[in-house]
This record gives sequence, structure tokens and C-alpha cells, in this order.
Amino acid sequence: MNQSDVIAAPWGMSVFGAATIDVAPDLARLRIGIKEMRPTPAEAFASTRTAVNQVREVLRGHRIPDGAVSASNLRITSLWDYAGRNRELKGYECGSSFVVELRNLDLVEPILVDLVAAGVNEVDDVQFDVTAKRDLRTQARKAAVAAAKEKAEVYADAAGVRVGKVLHLTDVDSEGMRTFRSHGQLVGNDGDGVLTPGMISVSAGVLLGFAIDE
Repeated sequence: MNQSDVIAAPWGMSVFGAATIDVAPDLARLRIGIKEMRPTPAEAFASTRTAVNQVREVLRGHRIPDGAVSASNLRITSLWDYAGRNRELKGYECGSSFVVELRNLDLVEPILVDLVAAGVNEVDDVQFDVTAKRDLRTQARKAAVAAAKEKAEVYADAAGVRVGKVLHLTDVDSEGMRTFRSHGQLVGNDGDGVLTPGMISVSAGVLLGFAIDE
């Protein structure tokens, strides 16, 4: 939280609630690329096009649908050597990049091995994610509200008052919540502040303002 998230009006009480759900990933995105340098543009295009076709064949061989693969157009760049006072043309580099989505995580390593053998010479990123993130975010938001209400009850009991109706609600951006964990335990959350290796964390936070009843 930051100062802009604080309810400053002295009409009641404001409390913050947070929740985090840790789940095993069920989706992987591979960001890969091919770069080929040849003496002429035609040779560079031809070499890269051949590698692209080989990559497509590898993916189809693993039964990866074409819809799970996005690819850039072929691009070419002239490469120069600037050693000394004169520049010298080294050749032409042609490249293409791909993003491959895999639903079977057991295929990540064997597919990468086969792709490198087929001509992929850049593996920029392997990112794991979860397909049901929207539903998990909804669960986390509901749990965050419950955590805020529970905290309000504790404060009210200690102060000898009762919690009134909710007067204000502010959503806290989950992207800014990476430095702390949930107040309550959910799926796979041990509350010790350490992210579980190999897990995807879906978080939510809320600031609730309550009236105080005597």
C-alpha cells in the first residue's frame, strides 16, 4: 500500500485485507527465435525459411496445434564490422521469433531439445502460467474482503465497539502486492512470506472503510 490507499477521514475505521492463492502452473509459453547470417540477403532468407519450416514440423510432430504458435515475419538486418576507420559488411542476418503455448508441461524440455536441433538458436524465455487465473483472482478478492472484515472485528472488539456497515471499498492493485503475503491461508499458502517454488501466485487486496457502532 501507499499513502494514496489510506482513507484519511476520521469517520470510522479502515482496514486492509489481502489474500494469495498458490497453484501449480498448467500452461507454459516458450519464446524462441531463429537467426541465420549469410553473405547475401537471398541466402539469409532461404536459410531462415528452411529453419522455420523445420520448427513447424517439430511442433506438429509433438501434436502442438498451429493455433498455439504465433510467429513473427522474417526480418533481415545488414551486419557491419566497424574495426578501424573503415566499416566492412560482414553479411546479412535474417530472423524470426515464435511464442509457443504448451498445455502439457511434460513436453517443455523435450520440445526445446527438438527445437534447438531443428535450428532454433535463441530461447528468450520460458514462462509458466495458469489458465484459470480469472477465477482464481475472484476467489482471492473474496478472501481478501473476508480477511479485512475479520481484522475489523478484532480491532472493534479490542476497542470495545462494534463494526458497522461498509462505507468505502478500494481495490488495491495486485501487481503492487508482491512484497507481502495474504492474511489468511488459501490453496498452498503457508503464510510464511516465502513463495513456493514452481507455483503461480494469484493475489488480491482491498481497503475497507467501516462505520463504528457503539
